[in-house]
Amino acid sequence: MDFKIPVRKNRKLQTLVNHLNADRELHQIWKCANVNAVDRSGISDHGEIHIRIVANAALRIVRLLVEGGVEPSVVSHHGLTVDDAEIIVVLAACLHDTGISIHRDRHETYSLFIAFRKARELLAGIYDEPDLTTVVSETLHAIVAHGANEKCLTIEAGVLKVADATDMTEGRSRIPFEAGKVNIHSVSAQAIEGVHIIKGREKPVRIEVRLANSAGIFQIDELLRNKLKYSPLTPFVEVTATIEGETERRLFDSYTM
Repeated sequence: MDFKIPVRKNRKLQTLVNHLNADRELHQIWKCANVNAVDRSGISDHGEIHIRIVANAALRIVRLLVEGGVEPSVVSHHGLTVDDAEIIVVLAACLHDTGISIHRDRHETYSLFIAFRKARELLAGIYDEPDLTTVVSETLHAIVAHGANEKCLTIEAGVLKVADATDMTEGRSRIPFEAGKVNIHSVSAQAIEGVHIIKGREKPVRIEVRLANSAGIFQIDELLRNKLKYSPLTPFVEVTATIEGETERRLFDSYTM
């Protein structure tokens, strides 16, 4: 499958997508990461499908933030453009879990070993110095800061952290759980029916989560709440959850964070 995102009029982003699709080494790194995650560690998918979901979510979030008047950090601090911010969040999404090809534990740090070289390769012909180093540095910060308890220093890093957490539909939780084992981790992971990222009513971004049952609240509290807590996106993101259907005795009608 080709890597696809809505590039719109961002020519730099289109070139990056072309480079991503042509990079066979990166595709194999994604595969190796997924083998370590799924086959060897018994946790949810962290491979190519996850990468596509997170990249599209990150691009959606950063565009909604900009539409809502939030300036990306690379614009504020380095004088680059919104197009460059889109490059950073997409590239960081594509490289954030590459370290799992080495080990699941401490993978955010291991990802840096791979991402430094790969980022410069993938950005070849798109940037010259000194902007190349700036974009690579911002990408690496987003990667290392995507861990749940790691503080984000940039808007772009916060975007990746939250986008990573939104990949939790029907068993795709980012919270590790042992496959086949019945506990709050596995039950709650199956309770998420859908996640939608839309324009907010009171804030620039609204994340709507549809639940099959109340157990899904564990995912939202343990995952999204924690990710938002350590990101600069808290003032700009609203989260709501609703239960679909009438299959359980409802403990609540809706949840807002």
